[in-house]
Amino acid sequence: MTDSADEQTATPTFMDSWKRFFLGKPLISEDLEHESLSNTVALGALSPDAISSTVYGPEQIMVELLPAAGLAAFVLVLPIAGIILLILALVTASYRQVVMTYTQRGGSYVVARANFGPRIAQISSAALLIDYVVTVAVQCASGTFAVVSLAPRLGPYHLEITVAALLLISFANLRGMKEAGRIFAVPVYAFIAMLTVMIVTGVVRSIFFDLPKYDPQQLQQFGAIPVGHGNGIIMGATVLVFLRAFANGGTSLTGVEAIADAVNVFRKPQGPNARRVLTRMACILGFLLVGVIFLVHATHATPYVAEYPSMLSEVGRAVFGQGLIGNVMYWLLQGASAAILFFGANTSFNGFPALTSFVAEDSFLPRPMMKRGHRLVFSNAIIILTALSTTLVIVTGGSVDAVVPLFAMGVFTGFSMAGYGMTKYNLTHREPGWRLRVVVNLSAAILSTIVVLIFAVAKFTEGAWLVIVVFPILVFALMRLNREYRSENSVLENLLTERQDLVKHPRHRVFIFVDHFDLALIEALHYASGLHADKLTAVHFVIDALHATRLQQRWEHFEDEISLRLLECPDRNLSRVAQELVMQEIDEHSGTKVTVLLPRRTYAPLVGRLLHDRTADKMAATISRVAGATAQIVAYDVGSRIAQATAAARSEKDAKNEAIRNAKKEQPARG
Repeated sequence: MTDSADEQTATPTFMDSWKRFFLGKPLISEDLEHESLSNTVALGALSPDAISSTVYGPEQIMVELLPAAGLAAFVLVLPIAGIILLILALVTASYRQVVMTYTQRGGSYVVARANFGPRIAQISSAALLIDYVVTVAVQCASGTFAVVSLAPRLGPYHLEITVAALLLISFANLRGMKEAGRIFAVPVYAFIAMLTVMIVTGVVRSIFFDLPKYDPQQLQQFGAIPVGHGNGIIMGATVLVFLRAFANGGTSLTGVEAIADAVNVFRKPQGPNARRVLTRMACILGFLLVGVIFLVHATHATPYVAEYPSMLSEVGRAVFGQGLIGNVMYWLLQGASAAILFFGANTSFNGFPALTSFVAEDSFLPRPMMKRGHRLVFSNAIIILTALSTTLVIVTGGSVDAVVPLFAMGVFTGFSMAGYGMTKYNLTHREPGWRLRVVVNLSAAILSTIVVLIFAVAKFTEGAWLVIVVFPILVFALMRLNREYRSENSVLENLLTERQDLVKHPRHRVFIFVDHFDLALIEALHYASGLHADKLTAVHFVIDALHATRLQQRWEHFEDEISLRLLECPDRNLSRVAQELVMQEIDEHSGTKVTVLLPRRTYAPLVGRLLHDRTADKMAATISRVAGATAQIVAYDVGSRIAQATAAARSEKDAKNEAIRNAKKEQPARG
């Protein structure tokens, strides 16, 4: 490559250098090919969110039951588990149809959009957007409580640990961490193995040996939640309490949609493979959920007010005991729990950017959400998700209990929309077996809607009000943004329809707005000379009379052909005076096309914002509103010219110094 070519190479900006240092070298578009996953790897890669919900789902049931139902809660938890299994079966059956029908990413949003149109689909998108944000907070907070259950001394710092883990996951995704792969499968299979060992050991000890049982009343002095004194079902467990506990337990079903959101990463045939993996995941989730709830029933494990030690930690300690082997197994259980919970948060960092790109493509979110960043990931969406979830974690103090109402409402609204969407699909297409499919989908949708309503009523004062308020606002904002995009597109398309040919204006007038006499202005004059204007005029708006006089004097020495016109601007409102000048020209000469050139000196981003305003942009925006007028900014990069001038001066100085040194060496030789 020649030296001249090297000089033309773009100099990396400060932001480019920062991104390269923290995120690594930029990737090219050819690197965007996703990884095709086998069913075994896909099960591990796409199910951490769902499988890990067995850590906090059963605990959330007991948080509601124990204070109201007392010890009867350990009996009531079993029928609640049965109802949750029924919903799991129905939702899984519904999503088995989704993955066979819609093989692109998007889950319930794609289903709702295809069957109800893009506007109704925003109900689903709003629910999923809320769900993804809350999922990150819940998973990271639960992962932290798994860690501090193992090391209670870290308990006072659980909020700091949660935020640090969240930021670390975000950073990994900004670097372009693979959305699926073997790295995600390891903690999932490790957790499944450890939980299976715990369940089998616990059931065997419960049937044939003596499984330890906690005393919830005695644990209260160590920080366990208070246990109610109701006399069983009649006195303690009202219908409302039962419904609240059931709704809380519904959080165990979070993440079931993850496979439907990523059908396109499966090997072909994608639909059948996704359906098999979804079925396996549901079976594993059901087994682990029932097993953990049975052991809670058998051991009387009790949640704590501080949320640690976790109830799963208590069950593990009771099942494995205090011996060497028991301690090792307990540590492995807690380590696997923490790993799968933190990895489960990554599900949102895959789903949220993909969803926002789809919604933005439909013009319901800003178009920058479709833009891939330095490492070919949707950086804007990742940053927004990080900011929102971190804020939620800090506001709630890193508590899982505080965000459960927000969590479940978003999850089950998505389930509802998928169920209603597939119901309409089957009623419309009426393929073989459509009647049974309608029953399954409609049942899943109705039960999911009931869970949402239970949370809205029973948990209103405990945080559900936030979703009830934010949800319609978010849907309205999506609709309003789409209306703006549609209005813009309508105007542009109508103009294209009405003006098939380029309009020939009888008169073309060009103005150059002059502020300083420098190279940026000269570049703009050179550009203006190629516009073939009927008349070219330079205009300076007088704010400082002395500066205007000096400018006019310099102008007279530079150019005689192009006149410099001085316009008074006593109120210093440059945009208004510029707009009046253009409108006057158009009104005086019918059919006149006016082009305004505004030389703009560009600098390094930070320096430019600190030292210079954006007057040219403001004036251009005002002028562009006038029919028959066009405003164009002629950019002149000052920063690069400064660098070039500095380099040239340095080279010249080095050459002079070298010449002086050579001359000094030659003097003794001549002497």
